[in-house]
Amino acid sequence: MTATHGTNVIAVDQGTTGTKAFRLSGDGGFTKIHSSTHRQFYPHPGWVEHDPEELYTHVARAIDAGSQGGAASGVGLANQGETVVAWHARTKKPVYNAIVWQDQRTADSIEHLRADGAETLTLERAGLPLDAYYSATKIRWILDNVPASRSLLDKGLLRAGTSDAFFLDRLTGVHATDVTTASRTSLMNLYTLTWDEDLCRLFGIPVEILPEIKSTTDDFGVLGSGFARMPLTASITDQQAALFGHHCVHQGDAKITFGTGAFALVNTGSKPIFYPDTGIGATVAWRLGKQPAVYAMDGALFNAASAVDWVKRLGLFSELAELDTLASPMACEKGVYFVPALSGLACPHWDRRAAGLWIGMDLDTRRRDMIKSVLEGVAFRTHELVHAISLPAKRPRSISIDGGLAGNLYFCTVLANTLGMEIVVPDITDITGVGTALLALAGTGFADRVEMLPGVWRPRHRFQPETDMSRYQNCFHTAVTRAKKWRQS
Repeated sequence: MTATHGTNVIAVDQGTTGTKAFRLSGDGGFTKIHSSTHRQFYPHPGWVEHDPEELYTHVARAIDAGSQGGAASGVGLANQGETVVAWHARTKKPVYNAIVWQDQRTADSIEHLRADGAETLTLERAGLPLDAYYSATKIRWILDNVPASRSLLDKGLLRAGTSDAFFLDRLTGVHATDVTTASRTSLMNLYTLTWDEDLCRLFGIPVEILPEIKSTTDDFGVLGSGFARMPLTASITDQQAALFGHHCVHQGDAKITFGTGAFALVNTGSKPIFYPDTGIGATVAWRLGKQPAVYAMDGALFNAASAVDWVKRLGLFSELAELDTLASPMACEKGVYFVPALSGLACPHWDRRAAGLWIGMDLDTRRRDMIKSVLEGVAFRTHELVHAISLPAKRPRSISIDGGLAGNLYFCTVLANTLGMEIVVPDITDITGVGTALLALAGTGFADRVEMLPGVWRPRHRFQPETDMSRYQNCFHTAVTRAKKWRQS
């Protein structure tokens, strides 16, 4: 790795299941310095919440851990993206739990909006399809269902937005978000990079409660009382940070992160590119200072590692290391398939009524077949996602991947065969942290071009396709059709 000429930065990755911090040092070292997990709340079926105070405490501890080696030149913050918080403008206290990106409570209101033809506007202005995944209906739900939010709104004391805006307001007193995170709300105009009045009106959200939209590398203020005085120089949603961390800085570069869900991004350069019929959205990849924004095509699966964790909770295996010993035959070769729609189907189907489905079992089906079918199901869904992305764009020749499943040999082998392309796995697992650190470094003024930033990782594994999976993919598609619209309102 190239040295950074004495500049030290801290990167905080506040994710769905935990918070991690890293230090990129002047001698080129990249070190994890903090890791913590937080609680998950499921108050009703389909609802997912976090405690904002707990999240903030972990972010603060992560920054403290980073400053133990001395004050850094800059701090970067990666956030969950679509997760929403509303809070008191003066006390900074949240009025309700954070509503997480996985949450489905607004699925009915989404269907009503779609029936009214609202999706035409969200696709045209925000580049996103209508779904409970995005932030807008979550904010609207708080306004409609949390009395304290309405009271504060009437007094001009309500602030609301994605989780990063809450953290920034608490950390530096700056009520802001960055352009990548704002692009995940369905409220930002993808072309003007400002809050769109028509979109805000559509969802019934007052523009004045939303944070200022800044560039990804920008002046987000200086850490306040209780912290070493360090500037916060970068803020970004986690998946875009991973895209940057994979060094997908050229048009056509692509990555997939296999975390709680699976998230694919393809760099499309200086213009947003999307075709609504594919189910793929357009989003902002990053914006460095006053430079033009870089855009990406965006596609997601709601369940990837979360499906594997679910199987573990069922008792089908005890430790992830057991999955490394899985071998042929594949479950699909025995006719066993799993559709990982435990939270519904995202791209390209966008069906929140879909349900998880195991199909094809018989008296000869073994425990290992069930486990393998889950990993294969994530790979098959990823094929649907990559196929949809490839319709409006040139099909990538290789894809870099990261996240927990990237460490599983069986999954990576099946994925390469299913996609029919090379899969590259970096030698560093925390790619979101890498991207956040490099952006924090850029925000200090270290570099005004991405080409000047240091390289942090090298390929650890390359998986080449060896088997034609098309007939199995066709069977999987039949299973997906059966899983659709399974849940009732």
